[in-house]
Amino acid sequence: MIRDEIRLESPCTKVCVVHPAQGLCIGCGRSLDEIARWIDFDAAERARIMTALPARLKALASAAAAATATA
Repeated sequence: MIRDEIRLESPCTKVCVVHPAQGLCIGCGRSLDEIARWIDFDAAERARIMTALPARLKALASAAAAATATA
């Protein structure tokens, strides 16, 4: 029996660590809610989130750099 699998595009990088202050995964930039509900979102909502991820990851990197500079 051939099983059809639905492959959803995912930004997951398998680096699942949530930034404690930002509440976003430092690997993909999604919130815990977005990660949990990813499969339930329609294609348009997933695309909207994917569009926002580069800016989120940049903000996370900037926050990390600032924290390192002051440490």
